[in-house]
Amino acid sequence: MREATVSRKTNETDIKLTLRLDCDSTKQRKVTVDTGCGFFDHLLTLFASHGSFGLDVSCKGDTYVDFHHSVEDVGICLGQVFSSALGDCAGIRRYGSIILPMDEALVLCAVDISGRGFLSYETPRLNERIGDFDTELAREFFTALTRKAMITLHIKVLSGENTHHILEAIFKAAGRAVSTAVELDSRRISEIHSTKGVI
Repeated sequence: MREATVSRKTNETDIKLTLRLDCDSTKQRKVTVDTGCGFFDHLLTLFASHGSFGLDVSCKGDTYVDFHHSVEDVGICLGQVFSSALGDCAGIRRYGSIILPMDEALVLCAVDISGRGFLSYETPRLNERIGDFDTELAREFFTALTRKAMITLHIKVLSGENTHHILEAIFKAAGRAVSTAVELDSRRISEIHSTKGVI
């Protein structure tokens, strides 16, 4: 099973995160998230559940300031464990994409496990907050994730009015697209999916 754990402690956050990519059972796909921010927990749960990943996240952060440090640092840690779990990326499909509906929201998400960290993130103007979550932090999360995982990720909201639905659709779509990209391809099980020979 491709799995990795990272612990990261700074003056702002104390995080332990485990990711399981290959989950053959409900037990392996278990998702446990506690970041101190209810809506962010919900979004991470959607990402993992719709990606069929196992995910355990514990984050104690300086939430008396706000949730910025916690959200960004969880993104950093998730990127690190993706990179570690994938190793040299031999046998993966590399690319994944989806256009995902969530009620009136419609989101395009495409990913390339490229070895190059890049994020394109296009949304309409969102409400500033959902509960105690600053919606601009979603971009910060994906920026940190793409940089540390060294992946190219395009997220584009094609339509949508409800901020809650839009963010849910973004995290669901990202989970599904990444899941497809990291899936092992039986035709290339020991090959690096690049003409360069490395990712």
